[in-house]
Amino acid sequence: MLKNAQMFNFLKRLFKTTNYKELLEQGAIIIDVRSEAEYKRGHIKGAQNIPLQKISTQSQKIKSLNCTIILCCASGIRSGQATSVLKSAGVTALNGGGWSSLNSKI
Repeated sequence: MLKNAQMFNFLKRLFKTTNYKELLEQGAIIIDVRSEAEYKRGHIKGAQNIPLQKISTQSQKIKSLNCTIILCCASGIRSGQATSVLKSAGVTALNGGGWSSLNSKI
């Protein structure tokens, strides 16, 4: 019986989805790490644009916001890199993946 419960909990954690809409309602901020030109061609309303190459120099400023940061880009690769940088700086950061996909979840 215990093994079944452990398996269920493992599967629940494995397939857990993040409720981005709820995080935004609780004060999270979206940062789009694409280039300024990419951002200008389309982005999530209210998202801030800080290109990936500037994330590390802005990490303390981002940390001072004292909230959850949801990162996005075109596909999730650059936002994944930015998530790692910010987590290393002590920021609560989540990779939201591609901006258009994230936009459909909020």
